[in-house]
Formats: sequence, C-alpha cells, structure tokens
Amino acid sequence: MYAPMALTPAGDILANINEMQWLDVGGGTYFKVLRLCEKTGQWVLYVRMEPGARFQPHRHEGWGQFFITKGELIYDVGSAQTGTYGFEPIFAVHHEAGCEVETEMLFMGEGAVTYFTPDGGIDYVMNVQTLKSVAEGRKQLDVSPA
Repeated sequence: MYAPMALTPAGDILANINEMQWLDVGGGTYFKVLRLCEKTGQWVLYVRMEPGARFQPHRHEGWGQFFITKGELIYDVGSAQTGTYGFEPIFAVHHEAGCEVETEMLFMGEGAVTYFTPDGGIDYVMNVQTLKSVAEGRKQLDVSPA
C-alpha cells in the first residue's frame, strides 16, 4: 500500500503525487505541496495548469527551479516545453506566465514570491508559511491574474 507522504525522523520524504489531493490555487492552477522547510524557506510543489491558466505578475525573492513534465509553460523568458529545466534567479520578475495546453511541472523554490496587483502594487507574498496554511486548509490562495 502506498501512502501519499512518508516522513522519517531523519527528514527523508517520499511523496506520492498519484495519491495526493490537488489544492486549487485559482484560475485553473493546482498545487500538490511536496516539501516545506520553515528553517530554510525552501518549498517544493507539483503544479498542474489547465489550458489558459496564468500566474499574476510576480517577483521571486529567492531562486526557483522547475522541470516541465507535461505541456508547455510560456512566459517572459520564452517557451518551456515538456522535458525543459528552468532556473529563475533571485529577484526575477515575470509579467507573463501561463499555458495554452494542460501543463504540469515540478517547481522548487527558496524564499518568498511577491505577487503584484494590475497597477504594480503588492497584492500578497507567498512563502513557506502561506503554503503550509493552504495545505492545512486554513487559507486560500489565488495565483491567477483575475
């Protein structure tokens, strides 16, 4: 029998994405939280985006890395198709990020991501604490530009 997530006292993690529930984070985007570390600020997500899903403009306050397992992420930097690895440096700003086809990716981040309103103000900041609250059902998140 497979468990959605197995944790050991030493810190090993086995997260079976096939057994985990999707968290609706708005606009056709869904997360599975695979790892959160409140000591380092690191987080790992498995992300699914429906066709037409978009992220609102945002800035990475720490680095981010992703690997596209299905579909294509289209954003300011270019097109990341299935099999593409991407690295986003600290303070990378993305005004456009979305997909035209169903897209899935593994995303690893460190630190916060600041999301902006249409007029350029700060809408909210997503970090380990935010993701923990969403995973525990205490908070909702909407990463879409709507």
